[in-house]
Amino acid sequence: MKRMVKNNVSWVGRIDWELKTFHGDDYSINHGSSQNAYLIQEEKTVLIDTIWMPYDKEFRDNLEREIDLASIDFIVMNHGEVDHSGALPFLMEKIPQTPIYCTANGVKSLVGQYHHPEWNFKVVKTGDSVDIGNGKSLVFVEMRMLHWPDSMATYLTKDNILFSNDAFGQHFGIEELFNDKADQCLLWEEAMKYYANILTPFSPLVKRKIEEIVALNLPIDIIAPSHGAIWRDNPLQIVQSYATWADNYQEDQITIIYDTMWNGTKKLAHALAKEIQLLSPETKVKVFNISQTDKNDIMTQVFKSKAIAVGSPTVGKSILSAMGGFLHFLTELQFKNKKAAVFGCYGWSGEGNEVLGKELNKAGFSMVEASVKCNWNPTEENLGEMKVIAEALCK
Repeated sequence: MKRMVKNNVSWVGRIDWELKTFHGDDYSINHGSSQNAYLIQEEKTVLIDTIWMPYDKEFRDNLEREIDLASIDFIVMNHGEVDHSGALPFLMEKIPQTPIYCTANGVKSLVGQYHHPEWNFKVVKTGDSVDIGNGKSLVFVEMRMLHWPDSMATYLTKDNILFSNDAFGQHFGIEELFNDKADQCLLWEEAMKYYANILTPFSPLVKRKIEEIVALNLPIDIIAPSHGAIWRDNPLQIVQSYATWADNYQEDQITIIYDTMWNGTKKLAHALAKEIQLLSPETKVKVFNISQTDKNDIMTQVFKSKAIAVGSPTVGKSILSAMGGFLHFLTELQFKNKKAAVFGCYGWSGEGNEVLGKELNKAGFSMVEASVKCNWNPTEENLGEMKVIAEALCK
């Protein structure tokens, strides 16, 4: 179970190849994932995080094969969410007096979830440190709202390892553990997907936290997140990418998202893609049916885009429900500095475009005036009208 990260630091987590969804069913897992826990064995023995509850017995049994559990001097809980803390109650049955280092909000989270106020909590804040022997210390850095109020990172001096919690991670299974062993296309695809779907609302905080970490002037040789690859080859590359992604990120891309009943709105969507390609051949164009494509993968493309176009037919004086759910998620992510347009078909009343525009405004998009609302099935003239939207989005 124990696999060396560096010197006396080992990985003691779990690769989960069967995992398909996360946060309930709200985040799709395409290439496995991992819950990364770490064991430090200096003069003091420290466990950083655990794995989640379905595998609590497996985790404790594996750990007990490696060390005497009573030799653990303290546990660091960087974050109380169940994928980090799920195995903690089962572990604490064996070592109930072991100190648990976490933030003040971490105490609230752990007590609220597991109902053990008697645990030996040690509250820490940014800049606090604890000596673990052999001239090494752990330094704590609060990471509030990245992505929970209780989150923090832990830095190991001399070995220069930043245990970064959910920051800089990915839901990506890699048996070899390290970023230089990973398929680089998949690694970066999953890193961006993770940022786009989970951390985007906290981008202003990400920028400030990166600045704060840089100001601490800590040498960083390894970044060890809670999920996915451990960054040992040029670890600051993921920090630099976060700094870029947090700054209202966009590429020369336009993404078209639609739903359709009888393919009329689908025809409009593809006509728009064609018009954009004619007007701006260098611009990437992506087209997705929200009912047939994973919403997290679509959202990653929205994250990359400078503009989007959203289409739905009018149904019951509103829009199709799959599109409604997607727009709710879009509002939650709070994208900035992106344009949007709307289009759709209708048979009788035609409120769909108005609903789409209202929801996109609420989501923070800058709406272009151009829109297309087609009565019944589109004619060639209707399809040609999509050029007006293409011109507005390509400006």
